[in-house]
Amino acid sequence: MKTLLSLLSLTSLLTLQAIASDTLPFYQSADFTPHWLTPDSKAAQQFHRIPAFRFTNQFGETVTEALVDGKIYVANFFFTTCPGICPAIRSKLVKVHEAFAQDTGVMILSHSIRPQHDTVDILQDYAKHNGITGRQWQLLTGDRERTYRLARDAYFANEDLGEVQSSDDFLHTENLLLIDQHRHIRGVYNGLNAASVQNLIDDIHRLKAESSNL
Repeated sequence: MKTLLSLLSLTSLLTLQAIASDTLPFYQSADFTPHWLTPDSKAAQQFHRIPAFRFTNQFGETVTEALVDGKIYVANFFFTTCPGICPAIRSKLVKVHEAFAQDTGVMILSHSIRPQHDTVDILQDYAKHNGITGRQWQLLTGDRERTYRLARDAYFANEDLGEVQSSDDFLHTENLLLIDQHRHIRGVYNGLNAASVQNLIDDIHRLKAESSNL
């Protein structure tokens, strides 16, 4: 409960900070301290970004960073048999998916944290039973170690606001990460909170406007 309340507080703070600026901030650490950079500046170009990656999606296709080149995407971490927060987060992500269903410039990348179980066949079945259609919402599986390393070192997905987990701990987070067209982290949102997810949708529109103004 304490972690959830802290996350809600952080989400509210980040939203207020973003509203106070013409552009969304940039993030490069687990505490999600905002950095206010000019999007097309040299500082922004050299700022932390999601590195190259390689996964397999629910269609059995290899997915790399090339898929999201020049696109905005939302990243999260889940597993198909999760009985707790995953279904609640998925229902919120459906809202994001529906909001941009006709926009191929916006995607969702959901990374399985139990790749040893979540095979391509399992992901296909999961997508079918949860109405995940088309190619804008990618369900990704791959090597467990590389998945966890990417989550920890690039997305800061399991830090949970300072409660750092060991390398052997189970990775689970409510966070949804907003990634811009250059693979910079531009927002973090509570995937269990409807208001926070609406902020995510609004911020995607802001990122699109930002890009069109460059």
